[in-house]
Amino acid sequence: MFDAPSQPVSEVPVPPTIAPVARIAELLAEGRTFSFEFFPPRNDLEQQTLVHTLRELEPLGPSFVSVTYRGGRSSRRRTHDLVAAMLKTTSLRPMAHLICTGHSRLELAEILVDFRKSGIENLMALGGDPPADPDEKEGELRYAIELVELARAIGGFSIGVAAHPDGHPRSPDLASDRRYLAAKLALADFGVTQFFFEAASYSSLVQDMERLGITKPILPGIMPVTSLNSIPRMQAMGAQVPDWMHQRLVSGGDSPEAVRRAGIDIATELCEQVLAAGAPGLHFYTLNRSTATREIHHRLAADGLVPGFPLQGAPEPQPYLGQ
Repeated sequence: MFDAPSQPVSEVPVPPTIAPVARIAELLAEGRTFSFEFFPPRNDLEQQTLVHTLRELEPLGPSFVSVTYRGGRSSRRRTHDLVAAMLKTTSLRPMAHLICTGHSRLELAEILVDFRKSGIENLMALGGDPPADPDEKEGELRYAIELVELARAIGGFSIGVAAHPDGHPRSPDLASDRRYLAAKLALADFGVTQFFFEAASYSSLVQDMERLGITKPILPGIMPVTSLNSIPRMQAMGAQVPDWMHQRLVSGGDSPEAVRRAGIDIATELCEQVLAAGAPGLHFYTLNRSTATREIHHRLAADGLVPGFPLQGAPEPQPYLGQ
């Protein structure tokens, strides 16, 4: 069993080369945010793609960015190194993801201490999926709320947790899922939703939390659908594409560009709807690509709906293959 240190690790001196980083809870308290999510690259090609994406998105001035965690020792190192590099070499405010799966309580505590020593103070605490490899251990902590408690014991973090508008795939029913989420949010600072495609799903989630006494900010997760081939993968992740959306995506024919344009339109409209419903910001799942996110941001910024700008007189971003 890990015993929390008598002095919070937030008091550990941060290396002087690292600039102070605003905590996400503080950013949300100041007003509407917009943010991007990336995953750590596994090889040189993915590294090149990510570097290109960061260069494209950094000038938009996102409130923060998050870096996912695939699990395992190598992914742990990649997440840490990417977030630490962002702190040192970019103007981005990064949030590191961490999952319970595959780690003992002591290992998780060591990772959290390492995060703080590196200047990382924004954390997304996740339970993680059960390991696909039968030889991989499940982990000593089973639920995200336990990781939130551990991070609080370490000290110094602004902590986010995941929220599922239509319920977590492993929850027995929606009512119990809402109670579990309320318990997590009571201890955390904010939530970020899994992507969804209808504004009513987000509004229902927020209203259910309010009925349970939770008013912490919950950021809607936005994933533009720019290819029909991506739909089965999204559905496997628990986000069902409604019939009306599928029909609209194919309404312009089976041209990839027509599908892409329809997907950008749908995602932009969803952003407008959740912001009108009172969402505290927008969180974009980029898949380490930039063009779709930049196009949506361009439209929203032109209407004054997100912080930032569109570049005056600049052409709208042009897609390149794979985006």
